[in-house]
Amino acid sequence: MSGNSTPVEQEAPGKLLTQRGLFAGPSPIVSEDLYAEVSRGIADRERHRLVVHPHATVTMNTYFGRFPATYWQRWCVSPEVELSVELTGSGQVSIVASDADGETRMVAAKSVTEAKSQVVSLSAKIDKFTDGGGLWFDVVTGDQQLVVERARWTVAPPQRVKPTAVVICTFNRVEDCLNTLASLASDAEPLSLVDAIYVVDQGSDPVESRPRFAEIADRLGDKLRYIRQPNLGGAGGFTRGLYEVFGDGDTEHANVLFMDDDVLCEPEIVVRMTAFANRTAQPVIVGGQMLYLLHPNHLHVGAEFANLDTLAPGQVVDGALHDADLTGYDEETGKKNMQERRVDAGYNGWWSCLIPSEIVKAVGYPLPMFFQWDDIEYGYRARANGFATVTLPGAGVWHADFHWKDWDDWHRYFNLRNALITSALHGRFDPKRICRSMAGQLATYLVGMQYGLAATQLKAIEDFLKGPQVLRDGGVQAAAEIRKLRAEFPETVKHPASEVPGISSGDLPMIPAPPPPAKFAPVLAKRMVNQLLGRTAHDVGAVPAGDSQWWHVANFNTAVVTDASQEGVRVRRRDRELAIRLGKQGTKLIKELYQRAPEVQRAYREAMDELTSRDNWQRLYDV
Repeated sequence: MSGNSTPVEQEAPGKLLTQRGLFAGPSPIVSEDLYAEVSRGIADRERHRLVVHPHATVTMNTYFGRFPATYWQRWCVSPEVELSVELTGSGQVSIVASDADGETRMVAAKSVTEAKSQVVSLSAKIDKFTDGGGLWFDVVTGDQQLVVERARWTVAPPQRVKPTAVVICTFNRVEDCLNTLASLASDAEPLSLVDAIYVVDQGSDPVESRPRFAEIADRLGDKLRYIRQPNLGGAGGFTRGLYEVFGDGDTEHANVLFMDDDVLCEPEIVVRMTAFANRTAQPVIVGGQMLYLLHPNHLHVGAEFANLDTLAPGQVVDGALHDADLTGYDEETGKKNMQERRVDAGYNGWWSCLIPSEIVKAVGYPLPMFFQWDDIEYGYRARANGFATVTLPGAGVWHADFHWKDWDDWHRYFNLRNALITSALHGRFDPKRICRSMAGQLATYLVGMQYGLAATQLKAIEDFLKGPQVLRDGGVQAAAEIRKLRAEFPETVKHPASEVPGISSGDLPMIPAPPPPAKFAPVLAKRMVNQLLGRTAHDVGAVPAGDSQWWHVANFNTAVVTDASQEGVRVRRRDRELAIRLGKQGTKLIKELYQRAPEVQRAYREAMDELTSRDNWQRLYDV
């Protein structure tokens, strides 16, 4: 099925649902403690129902249980939030608040005795949370049990509610995509807030080819919009959703929620992000947070930014949680790992990210970067036009752990090329600083015997210097070329650990790394000289992924390095002639980058409006 459907304004309800009180996750692999924590006694936690046994206490001071009051006070126009719960039995429900330091205070409480499906409402002012803090509710029982159902946090609605369209970009991840769609289809309340779900399928193995797709499509009905197109990367897939949503009529009242195909989806994210976007004082990009799929209790980062001077993405905002166990406690303070302090993001990843139509109208469509840094560039472009990004706690999905992806991969080309483009567009783009960073990276790749990665870096610089015309085809040619280039370098190939080519497992000692050097520059120079002269400490050895830093691997003639995915190994072999050739090529390219940086920067900035226009994307989509 295909076609477009422009979301339209909806009449506002009497109350705007901001989030539901959920007591368990969407999957058995997810800990219930992320939703409701039993701090005393016994309680049974179901998705929408909590049974608190006698003499027990349950707190919703959890990742998914908290209402992020500090973010609502800073960005929204709602002065008060109401909690309603349906109670059966006897016990007490109380609203508790925290401040920026995690200190708690009780805001309101209500006790019931032998209640039968009694609806209890409690209110809390959103007025003392500017620097941090949240709201949640606790449940306490005495001699009898208490059943809690239909827990809902609501605020006064706007005059009209902006609906949400979900866009899922997919490429040959059929089962992952179907799982995400099934998750959205499984929960009627979030689904009711969605006008359309666009599945932009760019793969050679179509999602629609599976029998399960027809079953899910039947459940989604006319909300589902399935589109097939050539592979234009994440940028081309997500932008197609924007293109379709804003194709006809008035687009002032639509929010578009990007969602990766391979997430473990929490449907509640639709409720929380849609409500927040509908109550902000000014339009903002509302980012969902990422939890680790392999370690579901862990939050990736509370908020992040990119250093455009050093081309470093994923920098943790000061005071933000990072790789934090959300069910754990701080060893020093004894308090739960919660994002109490409000932290402001520079951008948000597109694993889940809501963009209001007003922002698209003001700043244009994403750049046709294929993928990598497209979300960063768009976030900083929006910020330059006065639109902030809010990474909203409690709005999260589970996504594959980043540190289990090896840096030495073909995507590194797009990461670096697009970082250069983003820095040229939105950063100071100081040639001296940029080139120093490029030279340092190249040197570490060469001494670490990552010759394919060095060639990947040089290809990225070379293509950046071609100017904005490199984006004219949306990255299709570049994606093919970088894969072909990397195939020329043996160490880019992953092998089973039990079948390392040319090496007997009996001759492969595991050699861990010593402590990191105190001064990197002198050590880098020394390792480079030793590599060129063949003065290495080890002939051959195995190196764990965590020890695969250049300053250790440079001590080998042959290093069998564990891939970050833990699915195999790479074999790095010293090649003096290749290192010299790549070094000379890199020196020439980096010199050209230094000399031409201002000229190329101007070219990208002058081409921005055309590259991000609807007409350009229409040409790329050939529609």
